[in-house]
Parts: sequence; C-alpha cells; structure tokens
Amino acid sequence: MALAKAKIFVYLTTDKSTPSKEISVLFNPTEYKIQSSNSYKWKDVKGLALPLAQFDSGENDVLTMELFFDTYEQRTDVREYTSKISGLLDIVPDLHAPPVCDFAWDKLKFRCVVMSVLQKFTMFLDTGTPVRATLDVTFKQWESKEEQLKGTPRQSADRTKQKMLKQGDQLWMLAADEYENPGLWRDIANANGIDNPRMLQSGKKIVVPRLE
Repeated sequence: MALAKAKIFVYLTTDKSTPSKEISVLFNPTEYKIQSSNSYKWKDVKGLALPLAQFDSGENDVLTMELFFDTYEQRTDVREYTSKISGLLDIVPDLHAPPVCDFAWDKLKFRCVVMSVLQKFTMFLDTGTPVRATLDVTFKQWESKEEQLKGTPRQSADRTKQKMLKQGDQLWMLAADEYENPGLWRDIANANGIDNPRMLQSGKKIVVPRLE
C-alpha cells in the first residue's frame, strides 16, 4: 500500500471550492501540534478578591510542524522544494494578500494561512548548494465571515431581552448573568431610566439591552 503523502492545496483566487495548485511534501512530518485557545477580558470589581472573566472571542487554531527535505542523492538544490512552502507567505496580486491553503493528510484537513516559515539548511554540496533542510512551519486557521456567522450561536448578550425583577435582584447580578460582567450594570440602568439602582421594585419588567 502506497504511503499517503501530506499535501498543501493552495487557493490563488477568491473561489475556495477548487484549489489552484497542490504542493506535496517530500517526507511526511513525524508529528504535528494543534493549539486551541480563547480570549478573555478580565474586569476588576470592587469588593471581589479576583477579577471576573468576560469571554471576548475564540482564537484561531494554530497548526505547527517540522517538515524535512533532502535532495542529496539527486544532487539538486533543496530550495526547489522549500521555496514552494516559504512562497506561501508571498502576496498574491489578485488577492492583495497571501493565499488561503488546506493542509491535508489522511483525515486531517486544516484550512489556513501560513503565518511563518523558519528554514534551516544542514547539508551542502562542494559548490555550496544546499541539499538538506528542515522547515518549522506555522499555519493559522482561516474561515470566511460567512462561515463564522453560520457557526456562531447568537446568545443573550447579542439580543435585547426582558426580565422580571425578583425580590433581592440587583442590576449588577443581572449584568453578571447576562453579560458575564457585573460592571456593565449601568447599561441596564440607562436602558430603563433607573437613577437609583438600590431602589428596585420586584415584579417590574426591565429591558436588558444587547451589547454593541
């Protein structure tokens, strides 16, 4: 059974359904790493020992790997292959940006842009021509605005709501529940014309505005 080669499919136009070209690696990576993360804002609140976390946004996944290239037996310049990878950092004139790519290997398909390529040349012919190299490559996940909107749930902070006040409710408590940030209680107060947040009437309906 033939060994499946990792490939990079490159899109040189705005059409992301059909790749413009493909690049095959000489040797499959021995390992790769995928880093996932979120971004939070931290809000200091008087009376609390620790700041409260407010979710800001998700972060793009980052795929990193080391790719190995060797053309010693062929006695040819290894840069013939490595330049195809580093060239993915170049701006495509029609796009005014570097191209979007798919890194594909077996079940892994990672739509991305190339963020960085570190080239290390370790073997040379007598002429000085490099014939062996390792590339540390960093890919960053890419999704169009339309794809992101389809996959993003629209939750409480994005839509105006109505809430009925219960005994003991405070505006900072509602802000903590709805926005995950009690410091935003003034947005609720302003939306409802509340001058004194300590004088709240239980059973009254108030508006919880969407965050801009």
